[in-house]
Amino acid sequence: MECIILAGGLGTRLQSVIGEYPKCMAEVNGQPFLHYLLQYVAKEGCTRVILSLGFKSEVVLDWLKGKEFPFEVDHVIEEEPLGTGGGISLAISKAKTESVVVLNGDTMFQAPLKKMIKQHEENEAGATLALKKMHNFDRYGVVNFGNHGIITSFEEKKQRDEGYINGGVYILAKGYLEEKDMPEKYSFEKDFLERYVRDQWLYSYPCDAYFIDIGIPTDYEKAQTDFKELF
Repeated sequence: MECIILAGGLGTRLQSVIGEYPKCMAEVNGQPFLHYLLQYVAKEGCTRVILSLGFKSEVVLDWLKGKEFPFEVDHVIEEEPLGTGGGISLAISKAKTESVVVLNGDTMFQAPLKKMIKQHEENEAGATLALKKMHNFDRYGVVNFGNHGIITSFEEKKQRDEGYINGGVYILAKGYLEEKDMPEKYSFEKDFLERYVRDQWLYSYPCDAYFIDIGIPTDYEKAQTDFKELF
């Protein structure tokens, strides 16, 4: 199991709390958020991690020095911001398997990765998205899906009573992405997922696992309490 972690983002909305550090290095109970993501993928059976780094990549690389993991760790570095899509494309060029897990470096969604990969490969999907059902929210857009779990559309953020959101965990077919000939810099969500949803090769994986996005200070603080029980 190969896993790309998008770990190059600047925590703009968290700067008042963590300073100018990559979001994945925001401390939760004395350890960077990345530490917990690596624990999660280790538990799920990951054998190789490719870190997609950018902003202050040296901070992440320094932290990794001397640490041992039950998987191989590789990395790529964006010389300039490439967007979420560009970061994935850069990292997936180093992948050795056809089905690759992709995680956002500021989100913890404990989806069952082996089950996701199995469904993804049985469907011969281009991409499979782990979806989290949310209630009374306006911070996220929603993902709609129909027969056999095929994703039919993405809707913009607005106040909703309930809906399924993109949880930031993907299984991606390397060949499907590479055949699209994407530009060097692009948004994975807007320029890839929303653009190619009409192909009907995007599948949903609804999941009720633990989810938190530390992109805003209130949820970052919530993680301090939650992770004491989770890890």
